[in-house]
Amino acid sequence: MHSHHQIAAAARIGMLAHGPDTPAACAEVLRELARALPLDAATLLSIDPVTGDHVQLAGVGYTTELSQNLAAEFVRTPWYQNVMRQELPPSISEDADDTGTRFRHGWFYAERVRPAGFRDGVTGALRHRSRLVGLVHLSTERADAYDTDARRLLACVMPALAALADPVPYITDLENGLTHGSAVSLVTDGAVIDVPGHERAGIVRDEVFHELLGAFTGTGGRRLRLLWPVDGDWRRVTLQRYLPGSHRLTGAVLVVETPTELPYGLSPRELEVLTRAATGQTNQAIAQALYLAPRTVHTHMEHLLRKTGTASRAEATALAVRDGLLRPAPDQVARFVER
Repeated sequence: MHSHHQIAAAARIGMLAHGPDTPAACAEVLRELARALPLDAATLLSIDPVTGDHVQLAGVGYTTELSQNLAAEFVRTPWYQNVMRQELPPSISEDADDTGTRFRHGWFYAERVRPAGFRDGVTGALRHRSRLVGLVHLSTERADAYDTDARRLLACVMPALAALADPVPYITDLENGLTHGSAVSLVTDGAVIDVPGHERAGIVRDEVFHELLGAFTGTGGRRLRLLWPVDGDWRRVTLQRYLPGSHRLTGAVLVVETPTELPYGLSPRELEVLTRAATGQTNQAIAQALYLAPRTVHTHMEHLLRKTGTASRAEATALAVRDGLLRPAPDQVARFVER
């Protein structure tokens, strides 16, 4: 039976999981575990969504380098598969792998764990929203320290640990303007990360879009709204700098894409003319950039004024910027970024 201080520690761990995902919160989780369970060393690891490597978020008695190196070796052992399958986190002293060999009779224990002075340990696989997101491992110098009750207590708090370890955000409709049919991706360092519960944004397949995305990142801006063709259909697209409470995925951009028709019945060419007008270009400059006659540009402006119900060029361009009626080129992005 669990004591009142163990239950209190588990409750505090649960509250930490709902707060900001910071290094301090992760470290505090391990301190709470030390109040509830025997441990002389512990590590909380997250799986990097880009590289697949295990990254230590917090450690007691484990340096970051040691913890990550041990995890890289551990995942190649039969014992790791045992951890993945078991409902209760298995212990060094009680459990065996598929061959019937106990962990402390294997090479990893003999060469990595026992020389460090540890006699027992327990490892749990952290899953969040049905995805494997990390590991938690506790070690102690005492033999036979992790009985069934101890392992059940660890299992109870592992969902909270998984929420802290998951670097991929929970994207809410309210915060990010998602509607039915929106597709969402996180893009960082050229890698595209899928967001649970949402389809991948089709625009991330477009090489020209990645040039625009790089320009957006370079501005240091907060948000950019635009219109973009994807597979022959138009999308409303929002680029939003991802500002997590986490120290991870800093610099990532949240890409939200929603199917749409071109607003106000604008043609693709009229949208391009409107975008250039919004940068302050004259009809003559637009004509030169698009290889059109100045009279043709003038006609496009007349059409888009009529379609948008605006009375002047200035009013039309203000509408375009306000509502994201833009199809900017990378060199135009800085003019439209919200800061």
